[in-house]
Amino acid sequence: MLPGMTTESLRERGKARRRAAITRAAFELFAERGFGATTIADVAAAAEVSPRTVTLYFRSKQDIAFATFDASLLSLTEALRSRAPEESAVEALTQWLRGRMACDDELDALGHLMFEANPELRAVRTSRMADAMREGAQAIAADLGESPEGFGPRLATAAAAAVVTELFESPPDTDPEEALAKAMAFLSGGMAAIAGRES
Repeated sequence: MLPGMTTESLRERGKARRRAAITRAAFELFAERGFGATTIADVAAAAEVSPRTVTLYFRSKQDIAFATFDASLLSLTEALRSRAPEESAVEALTQWLRGRMACDDELDALGHLMFEANPELRAVRTSRMADAMREGAQAIAADLGESPEGFGPRLATAAAAAVVTELFESPPDTDPEEALAKAMAFLSGGMAAIAGRES
């Protein structure tokens, strides 16, 4: 055992490796065979674990498919809620997106292929993104000086969800900085229009 490494930390690292192996195997199978055609047993075999192990880590196939996406949404909600007083919601969203788009992660690449191959998962992703952005509507409403239930904040929140979804769905050859700049200019202009000021 390495210095400073406890039995508990070794156990947690083992769990993380198994979870990652299951997720990677599932993403590959969902992309190659399709979400509906892939079973939990298929995922278990590809990850070299038992079907029971898969269900200990994930309640359903959909939970596996959205494992990394849901984690990203949690970090987005936290970024919006914990932003500095002088930082706008659009600025916080920009920084979060820049961090996400800079990741050159194998799971992210596999996730892109999985969603491209499964329209039903893309539809669920759009719905989950909208839900997450509604969670962050407080930040947008605060910037606009309105209630989160007002038309302006709801409109801005819907636009933000659409922009983030579009960026997530961008082809691999898209210039991330150019796409991000255009998306944020669009959102900033929309927020300014809603607030009745020039962008």
